[in-house]
Amino acid sequence: MTERTLLTPFQLADMTLPNRVIMAPLTRSRASQPGDVPNQLMVEYYCQRASSGLIITEASQISSQGKGYACTPGIYSDEQVEGWKTVTEAVHQAGGRIALQLWHVGRISNRELQPGKQAPVAPSAIKAEGARSYNLINGKLTRISADLPKALTVEEIKVIQTDYVNAAKNALKAGFDMIEVHAANGYLPDQFLANNSNQRTDEYGGPIENRARFLLETVDKLIDLLDPSKIGVRLSPLGSFNDIADDEAEEVALYVLNELNKRNIAYIHLNEPTWMNGQPYTNTFRERVRQSFKGAIIVCGAYDKALAEQVINAGWADLVAFGRPYIANPDLVERFKSNSELNEPDSDTFYGGGAKGYIDYPKLQAALA
Repeated sequence: MTERTLLTPFQLADMTLPNRVIMAPLTRSRASQPGDVPNQLMVEYYCQRASSGLIITEASQISSQGKGYACTPGIYSDEQVEGWKTVTEAVHQAGGRIALQLWHVGRISNRELQPGKQAPVAPSAIKAEGARSYNLINGKLTRISADLPKALTVEEIKVIQTDYVNAAKNALKAGFDMIEVHAANGYLPDQFLANNSNQRTDEYGGPIENRARFLLETVDKLIDLLDPSKIGVRLSPLGSFNDIADDEAEEVALYVLNELNKRNIAYIHLNEPTWMNGQPYTNTFRERVRQSFKGAIIVCGAYDKALAEQVINAGWADLVAFGRPYIANPDLVERFKSNSELNEPDSDTFYGGGAKGYIDYPKLQAALA
């Protein structure tokens, strides 16, 4: 039997990953303004982390409507495509692999961030209580509340699905190896899945099959564009971030996983509730996930090396994504290999700003010098 550890290779579709350490998508709000354009600072940031098995980029809005946080990058303009192209070229030259995460925040936005200061959109006109958005005010990222959204019409839903397809086309132009649909954390696809945020009475609401329709139709449209082996989907089963709640959460998750399994996508990426101090998954749930989805499974959520090895050894996951450890440790793989101490991230520099707390964390060799 082939050894399964965090540092052994893994075959993901047509890519041989040198290890199973995934860089999780991390919003850092450093795209250039105006235009939310990836820049040279981001090139350096991602290149520093190219030794990971796969980089999944920070979430990137598929349209101006999909934006909920200032200074996050997009993938809908020519300038954004060119900016991302400089990132992918540099990562590939450094020997890395990189996927773009496609993002529409839905109701987790504010009129100040929306085109024409219109209301954000959602499955139903239900506000996400306690959810926050960020705007750039007097040069500083400032927390603002998410606004009451407008319920989407069926015609508007179709437009957004087309936006996903156009964003994927742009990702291909920009040279990404894969795309990941962000259907987690209470953003638009997750809002359709959950029955507290989706109270529609048409074909996109009500029974689980209807609530899953938006996500599955979107994935089908992406499969019409590119091979399913180039597609991943991020989900957050049993999570409650951004005011998501569902009294059928486990049933929804397993239904969606079974449906995605039929479509032969490359991977699912599960953001576990533990990243927000939530309850960990039970072993029974993990086994049901593995039974439902036969492709690669990435897990993420407050993992350290030891916990990652446990979940891989148990066969419940194939790869583990690391978020905050990757903020502070560009050479995370090398530190895992040598069992070295990790740098601690500075939370004051997570969002916005410049090089400080972004590309200036010391690598192991420098720390030992």
